[in-house]
Amino acid sequence: QVQLVESGGGSVQAGGSLRLSCAAFGYMYAMPKMAWFRQAPGKEREGVAMIDADGSTKYAESVKGRFTISKDNAKNTLYLQMNSLTPEDTGMYLCAADFRRIGADWYAKRWYSYWGQGTQVTVSS
Repeated sequence: QVQLVESGGGSVQAGGSLRLSCAAFGYMYAMPKMAWFRQAPGKEREGVAMIDADGSTKYAESVKGRFTISKDNAKNTLYLQMNSLTPEDTGMYLCAADFRRIGADWYAKRWYSYWGQGTQVTVSS
């Protein structure tokens, strides 16, 4: 059973940076497709960034040029470097993963079978 544990959230002022981590446990083979989602109060969960098993990446338009998704296969850890944060980036950030092929709509929750509990990010103006 795959388990995902996020860390690195916190409170930061607008323009600041945070680095989120997601440690993955419970599988023996190649790191699966992994993604970061976020959910603000009263809003739908939205895909932020995805990294495929081959290292290719996708980003939501709202974070392109500011956020970078990466992974360390040796440590089974996923990262999200977030720069130039704005109050609109506030929310619970969740790590997600799956071993199956993910469609073009990588940002759809239905593609991911495994989810972490999330880490809160709060950006103040």
